[in-house]
Amino acid sequence: MAAARCFARFGYVPTMLVGLNAFAVCLVGGGYSYAWIGLLFGAAVGLSLLMEGVLPYEQTWNRSHEDAGKDATHGVVYEIANVAAILLLPLITFFLPWRTVWPSFLPIGVQLLLAIAVADFSMTMIHYCSHRVSWLWRVHAIHHGVHRLYSFNGLVRHPLHQALDLAVGTFPLVLAGLPVEVAVLLAFAISVQLLVQHSNVDYALGPFQLFLAVGPVHRLHHVNWDCEGDVNFGLFFTCWDWLLGTLKLDSERSPRVGDIGIEGRPQFPQHYVTQLVLPFK
Repeated sequence: MAAARCFARFGYVPTMLVGLNAFAVCLVGGGYSYAWIGLLFGAAVGLSLLMEGVLPYEQTWNRSHEDAGKDATHGVVYEIANVAAILLLPLITFFLPWRTVWPSFLPIGVQLLLAIAVADFSMTMIHYCSHRVSWLWRVHAIHHGVHRLYSFNGLVRHPLHQALDLAVGTFPLVLAGLPVEVAVLLAFAISVQLLVQHSNVDYALGPFQLFLAVGPVHRLHHVNWDCEGDVNFGLFFTCWDWLLGTLKLDSERSPRVGDIGIEGRPQFPQHYVTQLVLPFK
């Protein structure tokens, strides 16, 4: 048990963010079926849930808050939408009125890092605007209407907001002619990042907390304290928050039971269909 707790604290994040993504690059680069990427993501979900049981940040967050079914539905819809977007990519690229400028000559791992850098900026800016533009906040609020933080919270999205993420967040990449294989790896990397970002695991990041938008940094983004959650919008890295002036690395107190959610909305509905229509009420 001690070895498992040690792995959860120091090995979980590197395994998820580096190990699994490197494995995915090897699979795609080796010409294996994309179905293996789906199985690899299933392994990522299993590992995150396992580590939450081994070394939870907050024990009570491991218990359902009448939200498990709703979160699972969000997760399935999220991944189906990703697959649909990837299937549409060749059609969109075919109709571009210019030749691709994407550097396909680079190693596929380097292409993935480039795609992550571009998507991280675009999606961070969408996230930032979603907290400041009222109609965007209406659909984004579904993501914040949770009462605990655990891995599946990362996949809780209103379909309209996810469509915006996909359309705007990857727009520069699509215009550049992003290849399907890199799009598959990017979708996998983002999904794994969201699992780690919201994981209820008491992992240690050391000096990497300055650069990675996970752990304590992202928990502070989800607090329901008086306007204090309006910080830390980064998806992968903290650099954009540093430039925006919205980076907050720590707080006088750590988020615990009752600290997660939307200020003034302690009874936010936890039913999937209700959440679909809520932004239009």
